[in-house]
Amino acid sequence: MKIKIFVACLFMLLALSFHCEAEVDRAAYNPVIINPDDRVLIFAPHPDDEAIGTSGVIQRALAAGSKVRVVCYTNGDNNEFAFIIYEKRLTFRKMEFIHMGEVRRQETLNAMGFLGLKPSDVVFLGYPDFGTMEILTKYWGKTVPFRSYLTRSTHVPYEQALSYGAPYVGESILKDIKSVIFDFKPNKIFVSHPGDGNRDHRALYLFLQVALWDMDGAIKRPEIFPYIIHAGDWPKRRGYHPELMLTPPEDFKGSLWQELLLSGGELQKKNAAIGFYKSQIECDPPYLFTFARKNELFGDLPVVELQRQHKTNPLRRIKEFFVYNRLIWQDLGFMGSASSLEYAVFDDDLLIQIDPKDSVNKEFGISIFLLGYSKQENFAKMPKIRVVIDKSGIRVRDKKEILVSTGAEISYYGKQLFVKIPLSVLGNPDYILSCFMPQSNEFSLSDMSWRVLHISK
Repeated sequence: MKIKIFVACLFMLLALSFHCEAEVDRAAYNPVIINPDDRVLIFAPHPDDEAIGTSGVIQRALAAGSKVRVVCYTNGDNNEFAFIIYEKRLTFRKMEFIHMGEVRRQETLNAMGFLGLKPSDVVFLGYPDFGTMEILTKYWGKTVPFRSYLTRSTHVPYEQALSYGAPYVGESILKDIKSVIFDFKPNKIFVSHPGDGNRDHRALYLFLQVALWDMDGAIKRPEIFPYIIHAGDWPKRRGYHPELMLTPPEDFKGSLWQELLLSGGELQKKNAAIGFYKSQIECDPPYLFTFARKNELFGDLPVVELQRQHKTNPLRRIKEFFVYNRLIWQDLGFMGSASSLEYAVFDDDLLIQIDPKDSVNKEFGISIFLLGYSKQENFAKMPKIRVVIDKSGIRVRDKKEILVSTGAEISYYGKQLFVKIPLSVLGNPDYILSCFMPQSNEFSLSDMSWRVLHISK
């Protein structure tokens, strides 16, 4: 009997300790406050992201008397598996996938209407599902537009879209995002996270950053609240669990988190709104309902401030410089427990340190995207650089073109890899949108997120 009592007490103590730990974690998150005079703009990469990521925000804003607008970036027309399950037939016809995009558009209108929005509060841009990252990194200027994989469209094919017939190029997307922002003038924007596992989710965040830089001075910069949808097997315990909280994915410890706690009524209504997306639910019934929990979570990665350093021989002294500044990067949330990715600027070069758990495997290869932004140049004309490092050395591409004689270099110090890229190759930018893509699982999702680098003058 004494043993049973002891075991019961032990379990109670453990439960209490876990509860206290959870409460401490909750206290670390800043609350999302919605005010009556707010103008809330929600960018959804695909139809359904607005409901699973921000249904609570929409309800809270409407209840407060705030203005709300939802913008769907794509019509989600590239999900062939969902199409087959939903339509119960196999097809490869272009118009069938455009039909699927129309189905998903109507699901969004129905769900948003259920939450209290009017059809005029929901805008569709109609850009290619699973194609917008390609457009961001390759399709600018005088180029043949991107061709969607399943619809085979090269222009926005939806008559109800904001810019029907617009070519699938970067200028079109950037123009539409700026148009929406300038027209609505939001003070709060909810958008997909730069580390989300889906390429369209990442690209939308990046297009938004460029749009806001372009509009600097024309509008007051709004607050940005990124939300995560795809992060491996996160969130755990799939399905509807209204008793659970969303907690950040373990790999996103560098993000600054905020949350909106939902009332019981808001949670129930969110769950009901998710039920309108039948075309997506049928292929994985528990998944979307996983996001109907007691809170909604938002977190951004801080801008990385890079002070220009001056050394006589940067490559010779780079190792010492990174060791000296290691604590600074740790404060920024850059340092992982076993691997890291770090940046610095020496004279006129961007330097990148890649520090894996083990020695760099030259067989697999590494890609680094570097998209420069300058206040003195149109973003469409700025280089869109991709650096590829493998056993053959280093190659540099600008959009679709291979560059030669760039001055880019790589150096190895033990297991660490150092990369040098002249800033002139990046267009001498004020900001850099950077992403590191290794062919291994040694690095955290935070390391592989797109980061905003700011080069201080």
